[in-house]
Amino acid sequence: MFKGRHFDRSVILLCVRWYLAYGLSLRDLKEMMAERCISLDHSTIHRWVVHFSPLLLERFNRRKCAVTGKWHVDETYIKVRGKWMYLYRAIDSTGDTVEFWFSEHRDLPAAKRFFRNALERHGRPERVVIDGSQTNRKAIVSCDAENRLRDRSRRAPKRILIRQSRYLNNRIEQDHRRIKRRVRPMLGFKSFASATVTLAGIEMIHMMRKRQARYVYNPNPSIAEQFEIIGAA
Repeated sequence: MFKGRHFDRSVILLCVRWYLAYGLSLRDLKEMMAERCISLDHSTIHRWVVHFSPLLLERFNRRKCAVTGKWHVDETYIKVRGKWMYLYRAIDSTGDTVEFWFSEHRDLPAAKRFFRNALERHGRPERVVIDGSQTNRKAIVSCDAENRLRDRSRRAPKRILIRQSRYLNNRIEQDHRRIKRRVRPMLGFKSFASATVTLAGIEMIHMMRKRQARYVYNPNPSIAEQFEIIGAA
């Protein structure tokens, strides 16, 4: 993954981790690296974040633990080029992240894409809690029907129970705050593609803090140790 890079793997992982995990700007990181006698441009760090975030997330997902059968689903707003776009997110009953999907639109096709990804990666939940969104309800019903039609088992799977309540979904609204807290200092993204991969990296850090991955030789690793493990995999 790091073959042919001018800088050492440890420098790249350090910059990517610090940018995704803490409220630092690219220029802050440039100054911090200069204090360590490492000269690099802020645009270089940005390219590292964009390039390595999806690769690290892919490796992290291979170690990701299973989630429970009760999901809380909601979407939050992220600004890109001065325009609000939508980050669909789901967590389980213990607060672990199930799935996320960044979309330019808040509509039925986007909600369906999100739920299809979640079902494909984690299987069928027993219950999904949503707010009053009828679009999300229609997406769950549609994806549930598609999933049951593809099921080849002798025993037909039960329908996914949908619970609509704005008050029962406070759990995921609280979980949004950790993501928004990191995004806020960035003052908006310049492109949809850059926002997509950066948000994926921020979600990965959030899952690392929740200890959502298994590591054979270290059952309780820090974020830095997790980066080293998946960066060396």
